[in-house]
Amino acid sequence: MIRQLLWGALGLSLMSGCLDEDLLNPMASRQPKFAPYKQTEQYKDSLQMRSPPEGTVPVERITLKPGMTTGKVNTPEGPRYVTAFPLTVDSNLLELGRKRYNITCGTCHGALGDGDSIVGRQMALKPPPSLHDFADRPPGYIFDVATQGHGLMAAYNAELSVKERWAVVAYIRALQLAHQGTLDDVPTEKRASLAQESHQ
Repeated sequence: MIRQLLWGALGLSLMSGCLDEDLLNPMASRQPKFAPYKQTEQYKDSLQMRSPPEGTVPVERITLKPGMTTGKVNTPEGPRYVTAFPLTVDSNLLELGRKRYNITCGTCHGALGDGDSIVGRQMALKPPPSLHDFADRPPGYIFDVATQGHGLMAAYNAELSVKERWAVVAYIRALQLAHQGTLDDVPTEKRASLAQESHQ
């Protein structure tokens, strides 16, 4: 019985070494497709690689407002980060920013933006920085980092739309202002409720 089991295990290991992966996913290599730089009789110019249809734009198209889509503007001295928000910052934008920040950014940078998070504490190589250390940076800089990534941080232009990235930047700015704020910054009519909450 043991000899049969050993022969069976050996046979399975030999079979797995010769397994044709196309049997598991035949669509991967057998589906009709064009290979780059190959010829075809389907088109008059014999080229398989086609130009995009007229009017096609990339997902991150550069509009006439590069400050909005890139966070930078061209100046005679070279590219500069925008210092003002290209969108109206209101409660709706901040709410969108809070939602997207908590889903996408807060897992590493922490709910308060201070870099203290469960995920961040597990990063031995380089933990995420506190976003409060970047309070002096223009909004365009933070937008560019969210778009392109920085260091070990990935780019998030695929996960967050232009509007969502600006919303996140606005929310990060709100976190930074709250971190630096004092009781004198709170409107008089709100101070009593704030003091009440702190005693609970």
